[in-house]
Amino acid sequence: MLVTGLEILKKAREEGYGVGAFNTNNMEITQAILEASEAKRSPVILAMSEGAIKYGGGYLARMVIEAARDARVPVAVHLDHGSSYEAVLRALRLGFTSVMIDKSGEDFETNVAETKRVVAAARAVGVSVEAEIGKLAGVEEHVAVDEKDALLTNPREAQIFAERTGIDFLAVAIGTSHGPYKGKGRPFIDHARLKEIAELLPGMPLVLHGASGVPQELVERINRAGGNLKGAQGIHPDDIRLAIQGGISKINTDTDLRLAFTAAVREVLMEKPEIFDPRKILGPAREEMKRVVMERIELFGSAGRA
Repeated sequence: MLVTGLEILKKAREEGYGVGAFNTNNMEITQAILEASEAKRSPVILAMSEGAIKYGGGYLARMVIEAARDARVPVAVHLDHGSSYEAVLRALRLGFTSVMIDKSGEDFETNVAETKRVVAAARAVGVSVEAEIGKLAGVEEHVAVDEKDALLTNPREAQIFAERTGIDFLAVAIGTSHGPYKGKGRPFIDHARLKEIAELLPGMPLVLHGASGVPQELVERINRAGGNLKGAQGIHPDDIRLAIQGGISKINTDTDLRLAFTAAVREVLMEKPEIFDPRKILGPAREEMKRVVMERIELFGSAGRA
């Protein structure tokens, strides 16, 4: 059931729930995401970054797309944080059904111009487009923004940007950040700013990047098994719920899956040092990621929406 991102997110926006966009880098992560989504009868977005495509080559992308086609729930295969027009074209040629062009680090007019180019190319093959305005702090793949350089989305600029580019959904910066280190204590999320953006863009699905919860039990398990993740902090579940009520339809999750994978692998290697069969190492990691995805689906309210 391979569909576009807009097909999934338009319904989510209209009915007031969120859909997870989960990043994948290999077979086990892909299986965990799809199996969890099927178990919960939830639509889902399989996201791949340029780094993931480079790591796995065209082979990985084709595997993810074929797995999505075989799924029993609606699935969009999405390019996350496409850095250039050329990167987007490559994703379109591979068969992605949703793409993101991220020129949020450029000036406003450059962001508009480059996004319009991508929209024109994607429209020609029936693919939906995400773009971003504002800059999130943190590090993800080629995206690295210092906290002092982070910039929250200006609501009026967001409206002008959407109107001039013709995008299908918009990523906004309201206080979240990439990676497992989101500051001390509970990060402040500007829900009032989100409400204003949503009112200026009625019906448009909005996107929350850097939204992982960073479950402390996973952090503690990693540290007990020899890891070193001191001070890792995520976005509070209540802030996710409020953001969905405020207009967020797509919630990106990457760090939580990485934590689940790492916790399970470290525990197997620590508790069973005689194990050398990759299936016995990666199998438990797949199950742990599946558990995390199912929990996120329940939080987002997309269970049973397929």
